[in-house]
Formats: sequence, structure tokens, C-alpha cells
Amino acid sequence: MGIKITDTTLRDAHQSLMATRMRTADILPIAKELDQIGFFSLEAWGGATFDSCIRFLNEDPWERLRTLKAHIPNTPLQMLLRGQNLVGYRHYADDVVEEFVRLAIKNGVRIFRIFDALNDIRNMTTAIHAVKKGKAHVQGVICYTVSPVHTIESFVKMGLELEELGCDSLCIKDMAGLITPKAASQLISALKKAVPIPIDLHSHCTSGLAPFSYMAAAQAGVDILDTALGPFSGGTSQPPTESLVAALQGTEFDTGLALEPLAKLSAYFTGLREKYHVLFDPIAERPDINVFLHQIPGGMLSNLLSQLKEQNQSGKYNEVLKEIPRVRQDLGFPSLVTPTSQIVGMQAVLNVLLGKRYARVSKEVKEYCLGFYGKTPAPIDPEIKKKIIGKEIPIEGRPADQIKPQLEDLRKEAEQMGILKKEEDLITYALYPNVAPKFLRGEFKEEVLQCAK
Repeated sequence: MGIKITDTTLRDAHQSLMATRMRTADILPIAKELDQIGFFSLEAWGGATFDSCIRFLNEDPWERLRTLKAHIPNTPLQMLLRGQNLVGYRHYADDVVEEFVRLAIKNGVRIFRIFDALNDIRNMTTAIHAVKKGKAHVQGVICYTVSPVHTIESFVKMGLELEELGCDSLCIKDMAGLITPKAASQLISALKKAVPIPIDLHSHCTSGLAPFSYMAAAQAGVDILDTALGPFSGGTSQPPTESLVAALQGTEFDTGLALEPLAKLSAYFTGLREKYHVLFDPIAERPDINVFLHQIPGGMLSNLLSQLKEQNQSGKYNEVLKEIPRVRQDLGFPSLVTPTSQIVGMQAVLNVLLGKRYARVSKEVKEYCLGFYGKTPAPIDPEIKKKIIGKEIPIEGRPADQIKPQLEDLRKEAEQMGILKKEEDLITYALYPNVAPKFLRGEFKEEVLQCAK
């Protein structure tokens, strides 16, 4: 049985390498050819694409999805969904989650990859049930990270729970490119023995190991691998689609995909890469073995650097890199993925710049310690926790149970502002109440692309 390929060029690849700036107009000339390759799915929506469409490109993300669906009728379109956070940075009420999923299905999403930064399944259940209700494919995610509490046994236990919830497939999401060939082999072998549904491995080339780990995963029985077309592969993106297809040709893992049409796609995306050449960060393009020491995903590295530059403190970069693992340990070893990567990173910056650890804490760190993001993989250091929350009592149970239904109140607000022209506009406003009104009134302009040659 051959291996299936999910291609990430339209979402994670450009998010990882060029700050999520690919336009819909960049995709349409090649959409038909993409649809004819025979991919398992095209990851084309979700993650940061929603926010970036609105904030920088002056594009309606719902319109992008509908347009892509019209031009790519055969290959399932896939999205990345941050559990109860959807495509935002905080938890939303269950009614917002349910309506978002309903509209995403209506507009063309067929596969939902659903994750939670803390691997707290309670933060994934509403989205999973909503996708099942809409009769779309749920891919439940295990966020892969390395710590004393993240073991093969804990990952397999999570895989079994996700399968019991009705997930149609599982994804091992290795955001920082940490999975070694040995770890990939052991984890996939263990999951294949325990869980009957297909398993996908998603990794990044941040450490340079992903292509080797993909081969080990293939030998261990993985069903799907995530890749990106050559010009948008490598570095903090995924391994190259064409290279993997070539490597597996004529083996028992043969993808069945042809190289010639992939080469044509590559040529197109090479031109697109030229168009955006200034947005490609050299740091994000080369492998860095230091990721095994700090575990920081590529996108987070460039964010940290720009934060420090803004404060004229770029000389403190290496100090911050050393502080991040300490903060992560203090906070119970969360995996470094949105939003916990931002929470840990920001606190590390504060600790270094102020010269005293936890002299000041962000609102998000306090809420994290009070349980508003979910259950931490390991207990938070008790002394640090006391310093941060004082005598306040952390919440018990699922964080979203603390949030009352929001849609009706949001609808009234949006109607008063006169910004609802279609049903999707309400969800856009629910997700980004500060940015959406201006966007929905047509007051945004697309950022000027300084890098066009």
C-alpha cells in the first residue's frame, strides 16, 4: 500500500517561510494543475491564513475558500483548526465554534486538522463533534514535543482517546522539527498497533532531520506524509514533495504520483518565490540544530527577533533563547505552538529585559496559570505559580465551560455597526472584534508588496 501525500504549499509552507503572504490571485493560475496531481489533500486554509488575509491582504478568507473550492473540485481542501481557539488566539464559546465549523464545511473544507497546544482533548471536543455533525473528515492531532512527561505511552493514550471521539485519522504534528528517525519509528509503530485509523506525520525541516524521519515513518507504516512543493519547502517548512515522491518510487511505499506534473508545479512556484523574495528570512531557510536545545518553531524565532529589535535589544537574543526552555519547564512543559509559544516567548523576553524573572507577567501567563488555557502537561512550578496568581484560585474543568454563548450578543453589536452582509461576517467579527469592523466596512487596503521585481 503506497503512502498518500498532503501538500502544504497553500498554507503551512508560506506561513513558515514568508509570513503567510500568498494571495488568492497567486494560487488560481495553478489551481487546476494542483487538483490533478492526486494528493490526499491540499492544506489551504486555517492557521494564520485567516488573520493574514484580513490584516495584510485585504482579502475575505471565506471568499478565498469558496474560490479555491470552485477551482479545486476534486482534491479535498484541508484546514488547520486550533481547537476551541479556532483561528484566533483565545478560547471562544461553543456556539461560535459550532457555527465556524458549519460555515467552513459549507464553504468547502473537507478535512479538519484539529489540535490543542496543551494536548488537552477537552479543548478539541466541541470542534470534533461539530465536524462529525457536518459529515466532514476529522483529523485529530497529537502535538509532538520532547519533555520528561511527553512519552510514547502518553501519545498512544491520546491517540486512543481521539479515535474513541470519532476522529477519522490522526496527525502527529511536529511543529519544531524535533522528531528523530528513531522516535518517528517508535511512535508510529506503537500507534499503528493501538489505533486502527490512518496516521499522518507532519514535520518541519527546522533541524534538517524531517526527510530522514519521513523515511523511518514510511518503514513503520505511516499512511500520510505532509510535504511542500520544492520552492516552498525546507528550512522551517516541510520536506519537498517532489523529492519524497522520487525517493519512494518503485518501492512498496510508492505514492503513485507522477514527477512530470510536479515539476511543472515547481516551475510555477519558483516564479512566485521570486515575486516574494524579500519576505524570505535567511534564518528560516537553513537547518539549525539548536532547535533541539530550545525547541522553538521557526516562525516564533523570527517573531522574537523582531520584538527585540523594536526595543533595541537584539543583543539579548541568545539570552532569550536560553530563558525559553526554563520558562517552559516552569509552566509545565507546554508544546511551543500557537498560542502557548507566544505565551512562553513573551514571558522569556520580559524576564531577560527586566533582569529579574517574573518581576512582570503578561495577562496571558496569568490566565494560563489560572487554567484558562486548559490542563498543563506537567504541574506548574508551585512557587512560580504562587508568585504569578497570588491567592486567586485556578478554575477546574474545561475552560470553555466558563464562557457563556456569544453569538447573539455579537450579532446585535454587528447589526448596530451595519457590518453584516453575509452570514460568515458574523464569525469574522466574533474572531477579530478589533480588526473586523474596519475590514468589513471596506476601510482596509492591501499592504504594498515592496518585493515585486
